[in-house]
Amino acid sequence: MWPVTSPGELERTLRAELRGEVDFGAAARALVTMDASNYRRVPVGVVAPRDAEDVAAALRVCADAGVPVVPRGGGTSIAGQATGTGVVLDLTRHMNALVSVDPAARTAVVQPGLVLDRLREAVRPYGLTFGPDPSTHSRCTLGGMIGNNACGAHSVAWGTTADNVAELAVTAYGGAEYRLAEGWTGAPTGLRELVAGNLAVLRTGLGDGFPRRISGYGGLDALLPERGTRLARAFCGSEGTLGVVTEAVVRLVELPAAPALAVLGYPDESAAADAAAGLLPYGPLTVEGMAQDLVRDTPGLPRGGAWLFVETRDEGAARSLVRAADALDAVVVADPAAQRALWRIREDAAGTATRTPDGRMAWPGWEDCAVPPARLGSYLREFRALLAGHGLRGTPYGHFGEGCVHVRIDFDLVSAEGVARYRSFSSDLADLVVAHGGSLSGEHGDGQARAELLPRMYPPEVMSLFHAYKDLWDPAGGMNPGMLVRPARLDENLRFAVLPATPFAEEVARCVGVAKCRSRETGGTAVMCPSYRATGEERHSTRGRARLLHEMLAGEIVRDGWRSAEVAEALDLCLGCKGCRSDCPVGVDMATYKSEFLHHHWRGRLRPPSHYLLGGLPTWLRLIARLRAARLVNLAGRYLPVPGLARERTLPEVAGVPFTRWWRDRRTPLPGAGAGAGAG
Repeated sequence: MWPVTSPGELERTLRAELRGEVDFGAAARALVTMDASNYRRVPVGVVAPRDAEDVAAALRVCADAGVPVVPRGGGTSIAGQATGTGVVLDLTRHMNALVSVDPAARTAVVQPGLVLDRLREAVRPYGLTFGPDPSTHSRCTLGGMIGNNACGAHSVAWGTTADNVAELAVTAYGGAEYRLAEGWTGAPTGLRELVAGNLAVLRTGLGDGFPRRISGYGGLDALLPERGTRLARAFCGSEGTLGVVTEAVVRLVELPAAPALAVLGYPDESAAADAAAGLLPYGPLTVEGMAQDLVRDTPGLPRGGAWLFVETRDEGAARSLVRAADALDAVVVADPAAQRALWRIREDAAGTATRTPDGRMAWPGWEDCAVPPARLGSYLREFRALLAGHGLRGTPYGHFGEGCVHVRIDFDLVSAEGVARYRSFSSDLADLVVAHGGSLSGEHGDGQARAELLPRMYPPEVMSLFHAYKDLWDPAGGMNPGMLVRPARLDENLRFAVLPATPFAEEVARCVGVAKCRSRETGGTAVMCPSYRATGEERHSTRGRARLLHEMLAGEIVRDGWRSAEVAEALDLCLGCKGCRSDCPVGVDMATYKSEFLHHHWRGRLRPPSHYLLGGLPTWLRLIARLRAARLVNLAGRYLPVPGLARERTLPEVAGVPFTRWWRDRRTPLPGAGAGAGAG
């Protein structure tokens, strides 16, 4: 392999070595500058590997060139770890297969780009499911879930992703390949010795047994001999900083035949939080909490100002739990459709919570802190006080049964004063979480949002072990640099800093990247986004178009402004159906954005003939009717191409007599009318 000295040479080398797509163009780079976080990092290019061999080749080429690599799945990470400055590996385009299912062993072999819901649909006929289920289950990928050690509502019963992974195939920076399971077979050189020299640190610094300790390399205690030396489990949650997962063997769990949902009402959020831990002995499948400021007058809920959504294996268990719970009011929902309607409130919360009651935008950054469930009520009371002390507002909700709290906060991430407040609040909140024995991240990983604060949570000897673990896997530091160890500052690379202070920029920035527009769910009322469902291309999703508009306004990658061909091409397939206006949790209105763009794009220029022909269709039809030229137009339409219309389609014929003329000229008398009518 020869040294690479420029992006152009890197692109040519990758094209020569890989069978998958290599794209260093403006549009491809613009689409992956952001995930679902507050951060933005500009990559040099995007690679879509076809298989594990392509992944290894890409990692070899990039290592020889000294270019960092970031693996990316659905791009729904909320701490910035799915963005990068080097080469982004898009693992969703080709490496998205369900390789095999073994119902008897309750395992499945998956590729990293497989969407969670595709796995769940495939194993449902066997009465099985994959336990972890983030609210983004319709578009998040198994590789991303492994990278972040994702959890979801059912983790109170079925654990985190790390608890449900049996084996991993991993390729490191430089191309070395490993197969991780249990025992030291397949481990990188030096890992066994590193663990042997740090047994006391692992047992005292990481051995508290708190299941939601996701922060840092929080699963390293799985390498202890008394815990089975579980290499695959320890790798989970590494956020793409150690290597790229190319295949995984995951464990499946039995799907309850007829689950029921008990919705418990409490006077307020604190009362609901205090009650959550007391429900765990009853073996619930979920204990989800949310308050009035999130659900806002939703029908079907029992009396109260806050609620716990407690799923059980059957209706009998739900009614037993209701009798034992000290709730203000309760309702048991056994009908599957009614349960789905209630769960949709929870699943949309990541988007719904981005708006405060008075309409202000709220942002991620402290999305998933976790404390022991018994401390949750006390923690939330102090958390609310901390928000008020900093002049901030947010709407907590989340996995109360495991003490994990999601919240979007109305940070000002544009002005210097607002960014300083964000840093000050983050520092104070980290101290509060640690004081309650919690984890800065309880589900989604630290990324750039919290990695800088890990020394607040872990003692120096644990942080030193994290550094050594990272360097053993990735001595060149090429895998997702700036995350977890040697991190970027939490107030760097903010995505809002590059936008102009205009109303249109504020509208474009409202897309927070939760990517509901990438869902392919059918059978419901959702229609977003039809063009993405047809092509499967990110640029044809609502999020993808918003990202291109964001980069157009920033001017760093997309440099042609309103004349951008990349943006025009992405918007061309937008139907203007306004499905996003109703289905997007934050109300992105791409049809309106498209109108604004086209106004500026063609301002002062002649438009294509199709714009005049189709845009002026009412005028043309009136002229055809006045000239009585319908027959001539229909004849021409059979033989002449019409701008803007596909030749494969038959042109609808123009009516020989317009409806208005037919209505005016018709001679049929109305009932009861005519000669002699009404004589008496």
